[in-house]
Amino acid sequence: MDRLPGWADAVLVPLVSLLLAAVLSALVILGIGESPVEALRIMVTGAFGSTYGWGYTLYYATTFMFTGLAFAVASHAGMFNIGAEGQAMLGGLGVALVCLALPWPHWAFALPAAMAGGAVFGALWALVPAWLQATRGSHIVITTIMFNLIAAALLNYLLGGVLRPAGSVDSATARFPEGATLPTLHDMLAPLGISFSKAAPVNISLFVAVLACLIVWLLIWRTRLGYEIRALGYSQTASRYAGIGPVKIVVLAMLISGGLAGLMAVNVVMGEAERLLLNPTEGAGFIGIAVALMGRNHPLGVFLAAILFGFLYQGGGELGLWTSIPRELIVVIQALVILFTGALDNMVRMPMERAYGALRRRRRA
Repeated sequence: MDRLPGWADAVLVPLVSLLLAAVLSALVILGIGESPVEALRIMVTGAFGSTYGWGYTLYYATTFMFTGLAFAVASHAGMFNIGAEGQAMLGGLGVALVCLALPWPHWAFALPAAMAGGAVFGALWALVPAWLQATRGSHIVITTIMFNLIAAALLNYLLGGVLRPAGSVDSATARFPEGATLPTLHDMLAPLGISFSKAAPVNISLFVAVLACLIVWLLIWRTRLGYEIRALGYSQTASRYAGIGPVKIVVLAMLISGGLAGLMAVNVVMGEAERLLLNPTEGAGFIGIAVALMGRNHPLGVFLAAILFGFLYQGGGELGLWTSIPRELIVVIQALVILFTGALDNMVRMPMERAYGALRRRRRA
């Protein structure tokens, strides 16, 4: 069977998968007596029709960029890191401890320190599953799922007592000092005379996420370590024969993956909540898997897929607000996109490869 050209595999296959998901979602909406055209209009208007909508879309997209990149790096090494959820939770703990440690005079000092705290805590939470995978053959999916549950329990314990301020009834830390508050897009654009919604939570971590996409691209395709990660992902036997140590690469790839997941907390914990709450990730670690799969584990694809899922989250929220479509159905629509762009990828690719091969043979004849 002929393989599709690179542009078709990266663009055309996800686009067709997305269209199939949209058609099936439209049929589901029709089935409950609502108009799919009106539903689409509300979603597009709610996500892109105002600076408020854009602000929330980009806020969600920022989170998904980090978790998508986290999964992509591990995937290039041949690992299915399902633990970004727990790694991001511990990243949130690292961010909170850093922000609460000092009376930060300005966010410019607090941000790099919080990024380091989030990345280090996220990476360390990925270290044990990585070590078990590399040295004992423990399956990375099983160990990272276990560590997700342990992370949730640990956070519940800490926020229920150790880190909860005296007299507070909330399972949360104290609010971060003013110097650890990140500027929003409104704050950054106002001096330039550009109006942007003050209520939108998108903040400077958006640019950190975009920078992370660039750095991951440079790492994977422009460094020796990136070559070794990809070689291990293609074939551990061949990479070992080429002198690449699998233990070292597995551990390094998972440390980078966990660090990227931990960086997500800068956006959610420091940028929006300004304190650490229970379940700060809200499933973003799992959405990152779909983002990476749809983006073909390429940073540019992850960036675009994150924007799409940001649209689905913000547009879906508006849909639940302005129509009688239940919130559960909105989750079903999001799940259909994940299903077609991730799990059923070969259902679209294989017929397209057969059609492409038949077209090539016809041209040769």
